[in-house]
Formats: sequence, structure tokens, C-alpha cells
Amino acid sequence: MNRGKLGEDIALEFLSKKGYRLIERNYHSRFGEIDIIMKNDRYIIFVEVKLRKNSKYGTPAEFVTVKKQQKIIITAEDWIINNKTELQPRFDVIEIYMPENKAVSINHIENAFNA
Repeated sequence: MNRGKLGEDIALEFLSKKGYRLIERNYHSRFGEIDIIMKNDRYIIFVEVKLRKNSKYGTPAEFVTVKKQQKIIITAEDWIINNKTELQPRFDVIEIYMPENKAVSINHIENAFNA
């Protein structure tokens, strides 16, 4: 299993335990990709998952650059156009630290950036 899919599996399990419900995984548009789309009672949540061995070169969330955020936002807008929802959109980042192929730490950053 590749690390990207593994990170998404870990994030999905973590968010499901928090009561979030999966809408879609690996949503692609011509603008980009969203790792996980979930919802709760108030929000449709577009989740970017970042898995790293450590924070030697920065936190995982720091790798969600402004350019990456813009791609996620445009892709989310595309999803919303094609999937009508009354829920408020929110952009979250899940940081996973996994030094020895075992998740040591998961950090859920709600509303990590705004559209």
C-alpha cells in the first residue's frame, strides 16, 4: 500500500470516529484532487491529508501551500456545483506523523484555510 492511501485510510478512520460521514474519496476534477470529502451536521468538509515521518522539514500542514489551497478550493467549488448541498463548506487538514510505519500522532486542523 502506498503512503498516500495509507494516510487517507488513517484519516478516514479518525474522522469517522469523530462522527463525520464519508461522502467521497479522491475526488478529481480538471482543477485538482481532494483527498476526502466528509460531512457532519453543519459542514461539508474538504480534507487534505498530509503524512510525514517527522517535522524535520516543517509540519505536514506547511506543505499545503497557498497554491495547493487554491487548487483545493477550486476543486471544491466544482464539487459543490455538481453536488448541491445546504451545508457550509469547510477546509480541514489532517497531519499524520508516522516515523516507523506506525501512526504516532494525528493532528486535525479544522478550518485550516478559507475560500
